[in-house]
Amino acid sequence: MADVDESAIGEVFRENSGRSVAALIRVFGDIDVAEDAVQDAYGVALSKWPQDGLPPNPGAWITTTAHKRAIDRLRREQRERELLGQLAAESPISEDLDLPEETGPVRDDRLRLIFTCCHPALSTEAQVALTLRLLGGLSTEEVARSFLVAEPTMAQRIVRAKHKIKAARIPYRVPADHELPDRLRAVLAVLYLIYNAGLSSQTERGLCAEAIRLARILAMLMPDEPEVSGLLALLLLSESRRASRIRTDGSLALLGEQDRTRWDRALIEEGQGIVRRCLRRNQPGPYQLQAAINAVHADAASIEATDWSQIIALYDHLLTIAPTAVVALNRAIAIGEVLGPAAALALVDDLDLAQYYPFNAARADLLRRLGRASEAAAAYERAAAMTPSEAERDFLRLGGRTSRNRRV
Repeated sequence: MADVDESAIGEVFRENSGRSVAALIRVFGDIDVAEDAVQDAYGVALSKWPQDGLPPNPGAWITTTAHKRAIDRLRREQRERELLGQLAAESPISEDLDLPEETGPVRDDRLRLIFTCCHPALSTEAQVALTLRLLGGLSTEEVARSFLVAEPTMAQRIVRAKHKIKAARIPYRVPADHELPDRLRAVLAVLYLIYNAGLSSQTERGLCAEAIRLARILAMLMPDEPEVSGLLALLLLSESRRASRIRTDGSLALLGEQDRTRWDRALIEEGQGIVRRCLRRNQPGPYQLQAAINAVHADAASIEATDWSQIIALYDHLLTIAPTAVVALNRAIAIGEVLGPAAALALVDDLDLAQYYPFNAARADLLRRLGRASEAAAAYERAAAMTPSEAERDFLRLGGRTSRNRRV
């Protein structure tokens, strides 16, 4: 008997389900049919793989099995004349799935689906949420955390987005060249949220690699879009430090505590090279500025050697083009490194971010540094109750140890 347990099967499906869903939506043009078929394939895998072992190409097995299940569903629902008739003209129904060749500028199924979900008829929040659900493999709960909203609210948002796609007959097609820039903002947001979901999850770390892979494809597709390059640089520089964020005992290491010899210099050099090219273009945007901030951190041999004045200047610029509370929070933390915790806390307390766990964590650290122990303990507990990461939760419940909580 093959040694394949439910956990291993679940991991394979998390890594491959986005690809399969995207491929099947291209074939059938129906989100629900594609999602349900992949879920059915998961059930088949749970019954077969423990005895038979993993197939040689699990991703292809999932797509082929899901394709067959989708055909069965369409036949059961007596929709074969409309949907299968159209499918037969494009791709014959057989035991082996033969996907129709894609045409147009976007040749990757998953990236193509991201652009399709980012149709102007949908709100930006709906675009991002739907794509995270379909391609990122995130549960509705994880998508809800990304948006700082309740799970039922997010579930309704996703359902409404699907209904609107169907009611408005939004086509699952590759956008024309002249349409791509208008779809770009939501696409970049999707990739950034997918990466951060992987960064904060103990079980979804493959999402980081997937976000970078898609960002590389997007950069190849749109080499003249500086914000695409900026996002890729930001992800590469963030990824360069990821291995050092968690110690061997599973505990969290903040930026000032990380072993910088473990930072991936190849990723840093690639990311900094992209940042330099962005600077020469002189068309700054939010992702480029965030990448530049990360590049400054990567230049420093230690937390004490960091050029905080340059980081503050970059945050000042970022705040003018992206005036969000989260940007203001990170700017306040950087100011605290130059002017001290009291100056930072005065800025932090003006922000409406009580439901954002990094806000509570940063505020807790500033209170601790000011000697306000009881207030700091309460803020640490609030942050711990909100964070999705077990390592961060343990760190926060220990009161942040004695570290300075640098999160910029």
